Amino acid sequence: MLSEPKTLYKLMNLYMLRQVNLPLTNAQLTDFFLEHEYTTYFTLQQVLNELLEAGLIRMHSNHSSTRYEITREGEDTLDFFGKNISPAIVEDMDRYLKENRFRIRNEAGVIADYYKSTSQDFIVHMEIREGRNTLMDLSLSVPSREEAEAMCAAWEQVSSDVYSYLMKTLINGR
Repeated sequence: MLSEPKTLYKLMNLYMLRQVNLPLTNAQLTDFFLEHEYTTYFTLQQVLNELLEAGLIRMHSNHSSTRYEITREGEDTLDFFGKNISPAIVEDMDRYLKENRFRIRNEAGVIADYYKSTSQDFIVHMEIREGRNTLMDLSLSVPSREEAEAMCAAWEQVSSDVYSYLMKTLINGR
């Protein structure tokens, strides 16, 4: 067993990120660690930063969330040291990922962000992903930050309806 708790937390993060075929959000990782009382929020953030600095994970941020994915170096590290995670902890992580797989997939598969364009309006970029594949990628120009924020906030709720509508309309030609 590991004598340094932070080393264990690093391996646990690497394990969870490798077990899923998509990036996990900071909120999803935090939810697991706090729900199971493995560590505090601040220790977890420190561990994630150390993993980033070591190049073992990659981070993608937008206005609403931060997502992490394991790198090849992280996978190699986990292959070498992963046996140091106790079977009970592996069982907790596997159970969490299984029980929350639909929520995790939905949260990770629907992405919205915005940025200011050179013409001073805002571009809202919205995506629907399945695993690492992009199903839909849509960018719209809006005149204000408030509208961009509203569209990003609504995207999670309406994305499947928009996708269905576009597919039906484009396939049927109407």
